[in-house]
Amino acid sequence: MNNPSAKTKAIIAYITFIGLLIAISMNQEKKEEYTIWHIKNMFGLLIILFIAVALQNSFVGFYIYWTCAIFWLFSLIMAIAGRKKGIPFLSEKFQQWFTFLG
Repeated sequence: MNNPSAKTKAIIAYITFIGLLIAISMNQEKKEEYTIWHIKNMFGLLIILFIAVALQNSFVGFYIYWTCAIFWLFSLIMAIAGRKKGIPFLSEKFQQWFTFLG
C-alpha cells in the first residue's frame, strides 16, 4: 500500500472530525512534522467550534462559529498550498498546547 504524502494527510485532517481522526491514525506509522502541525491546528479549531456550539444561542457564539469557519477555510487552503501558515497567534498556541498530538 502506498504511503500518502504529508500534504495529503494534512488535507484529510481538515475534512470534518472524522478526517482528523483518520489523519492522526495515518500519521502514526511515519510521523510527518508537516502533518502534525496541521493536525494540531485542526484540533484547536475543533475546540473553538465546540465552544461556539455551546454558546449558540448568543451573538458571541454566532460570531465565534463563523470566525472559526473562516479560519478553517483559510487553514484548508494553506494545507492544499503546502504551507505551514495558520491563524495569527492561535496556530502558534495550538502548536504549544497540543504536544500530545505529536
